[in-house]
Amino acid sequence: MGRRDDAHRGRLDARPEDPDGTSEATNDLERAQELRSAVLCAAALLAFLLLLDWGSGLITPWRAVLWCALAGLLYAVLYPQRVSAGNHWLTTRGLVRRHRVRTDLLVSVRCLDGVSQRLLLRDRLGNRAEIDPEVLVRHPHLWFCLERGARKAAADGLLLCGATALRRLSERVDRETARAVFRISGLE
Repeated sequence: MGRRDDAHRGRLDARPEDPDGTSEATNDLERAQELRSAVLCAAALLAFLLLLDWGSGLITPWRAVLWCALAGLLYAVLYPQRVSAGNHWLTTRGLVRRHRVRTDLLVSVRCLDGVSQRLLLRDRLGNRAEIDPEVLVRHPHLWFCLERGARKAAADGLLLCGATALRRLSERVDRETARAVFRISGLE
C-alpha cells in the first residue's frame, strides 16, 4: 500500500520554464535511487562471494580479483541511464558514452522489442539514442520535450518513420498521467 507522497517519487529535476522554452528536464531523482540500488547489489554480491570463499577456505588473491571483476560487471549492467531533454534535443548518458539527438530533426523513431523495450531515435545529422520508453512515461516533461521536437520534425516532413510508435507512446503517457492525477486527488 503506497503512501500519499509516492506520486511525487518520480518528480523531475527541472529548472523553471523560461519564456523561450529552453528549460531542461532530467530523470535525476529516480536515477539517484537506481544508482544506489546498483551499488548495493554489486557490493552485496562481492561480499557474499568473498565470505563464501573465506568460509570454505578457498580464497586466493586471484579469486578475490575475479569476484571484484564480477561485481564490477554487475554494476556496469545495472548502471542507470541519465536522460535529459530540452528545447529540441534529448541526451542519454550511460556509464561510458553519451548520445544526443536533435528532436526537431528526427527522421526515424523505432520501437525495439526484446528483453526490455527500447525506443531508438535517429536524427538527420546521423546521431542516434536509445531510451527506455518507461522513462518517458514516468517523466512527462521529458516526453513533452521529445514530442514537441518530433511534431516539428513531422511538420517539416523529416520524420519518415515512427509516427505510430510516437502515437502509442503518447497515449500511454496520457493514460499514466491521468492515473497519477486520479491517485493524487484520491479519486482512484
